[in-house]
Amino acid sequence: MKHLIIVMLFLLPTITMAQRGGERNNEIDSYRIAYLTQKLDLTAEEAKVFWPIYNDWQKEQKALRKERAQKMISFRKITEIEELSDTEIQALITNDFSFKQRDLNLDKKYYYKLKSSLPIKIVGKYYRAQEAFKRELLAKYRNSGQARQN
Repeated sequence: MKHLIIVMLFLLPTITMAQRGGERNNEIDSYRIAYLTQKLDLTAEEAKVFWPIYNDWQKEQKALRKERAQKMISFRKITEIEELSDTEIQALITNDFSFKQRDLNLDKKYYYKLKSSLPIKIVGKYYRAQEAFKRELLAKYRNSGQARQN
């Protein structure tokens, strides 16, 4: 059971990304932009500053996720954790830590860019809106999945 949990920790993010097609990603991106636009209520000047930073951040996050997915391909092909050496398992786990750290570093980098370019209240609104968006999106897809099952 413990081995299955370890395998799932590595596979779940990659499988989830692979299952979502480009169409769904575009739909989510459009929904996110509309949501943020409404919640942030930026002035024209603030929007000129915010959106280029946001778009660069999204590009870097997509590139990092793509790299992570590509590095996880070999791990996805493994049917049993017992087929790996201890060193290979440790490498997979520490590699995952590395990606999480790089993702955190990316978040910090863009936090500082936003903070140095916009009032902190707008930056705070952005983070609050991001969290609310995630919850709303999960609820939306959870409810649409339940509707399909009925």
